[in-house]
Amino acid sequence: MKKYKTGLVLSGGGTRGFAHLGVIAALFEMGIKPDVISGTSAGAIAGAFIAAGKDPVEIKDILKGGSFFKYSKLQLPKNGLMKLDGLKELFHNEISAKNLEELGIPLFVTVSNLNTGDVEYRNTGSLDETVLASSSIPILFDPVSINGNLYVDGGLLDNIPIEPIKNDCEQIIVSNISPIKPKETIKNLIEIATRSFYMSVNSNMKQVRKYASVYIEPEGIEEYEILSRTHADELYELGYRSTMNVLNQLHLS
Repeated sequence: MKKYKTGLVLSGGGTRGFAHLGVIAALFEMGIKPDVISGTSAGAIAGAFIAAGKDPVEIKDILKGGSFFKYSKLQLPKNGLMKLDGLKELFHNEISAKNLEELGIPLFVTVSNLNTGDVEYRNTGSLDETVLASSSIPILFDPVSINGNLYVDGGLLDNIPIEPIKNDCEQIIVSNISPIKPKETIKNLIEIATRSFYMSVNSNMKQVRKYASVYIEPEGIEEYEILSRTHADELYELGYRSTMNVLNQLHLS
């Protein structure tokens, strides 16, 4: 007998994470609730709010206020171009749980340890620090120091973190918002940095396909930039519609 009925895996992908919320809204509408969540970067942010008992629409409204840089602070480059201090403050204001183990739904957050070069899947410890570390894309954002080690975006080593729950769930639903597809124009330095970073995201796709009962990749998601909040509602709807299409085809509920 498996430990959990339904596991939910949420990939990284910057502000495309609004699509995750649409995915989750569709799952909820069909009566599917996760018993455990594993996420990295944007997936860790969405997962933390869901695990804390927030509704997808409520989360969308909390996160979409203002531009992306409302949650960042530009700085003179030392370890990163920006800081995510505003995101940490948001967690303090909106989520009562201070540690991962206090959340209503078990949550595994993927982080990359710069000192050891290893990926880590954390389900205990400081909620805001761990999620902040998981969201810190190298070069763009400062690494986060935890217990003397520096941590960055978990997507660097595992962007679709099925690993920590792959053997514990009767069914696993995967939402991938970072497919790498041909792109004719690369506009600027940030696009070069982010695209280079996510070019490795499909490295564990064979394992993902092996363990995923349901795989959702919102159609057209790659057309949206990963550092813009201007399309929050569109991304939400994209995730919702794609999930409903997949579930209807599989006749899942």
